[in-house]
Amino acid sequence: MAPVSVARFIEELEKLGREMTAGTLKTSEYDQRLARIIGELRKQGVDADRPRLTTALDDALRRGVITAAVKDHLLKRLGLTT
Repeated sequence: MAPVSVARFIEELEKLGREMTAGTLKTSEYDQRLARIIGELRKQGVDADRPRLTTALDDALRRGVITAAVKDHLLKRLGLTT
């Protein structure tokens, strides 16, 4: 399997955010889908280095796509924290 692109990863996060905002996704469903996305990234890898992925997450946080808690969780689960 090919690595997941940063663009696809961010698109999935944006989709989750839109669904939460619209009320079509419960918190438990959000958590499950986020866990699935993380698992996919860990299994397939990401087509970016650490700085590029961190920058993409910073941008997603700035735009309100994810919360600071979600960003911290993603960094930890993807092994991007030092």
